[in-house]
Amino acid sequence: MDIETFREYCLSLPGSSEKMPFEKFFHGKHSFLAFYVNGRMFCYFDIDQFDQCNIRCSPGQADELKAVYRAVGRPYNLSPEHWISIRFNEDVSDDELKQFIRHSYELALKK
Repeated sequence: MDIETFREYCLSLPGSSEKMPFEKFFHGKHSFLAFYVNGRMFCYFDIDQFDQCNIRCSPGQADELKAVYRAVGRPYNLSPEHWISIRFNEDVSDDELKQFIRHSYELALKK
């Protein structure tokens, strides 16, 4: 999936919006684009690299997904109990990635 298709999918979820909230922390070294619903982040990635994304997951789900997919790993700078990273172009299909993003969105929506 290319960056524009990924972005369009995230923004297609009802009530979602995008921001670049971390620029002041990384002094221009990273350009993270984050997606929100109800003021809560559900996905983000580095637009300069676009090799992985970080999404919410249910407690316990992270370990299950890591056991099934080699593309699933620890999130960048967030709680590994509630977040995972997914590397692109490995063993997670685009359809599965969309399902995981949708689940992340729904978790943020519930809060």
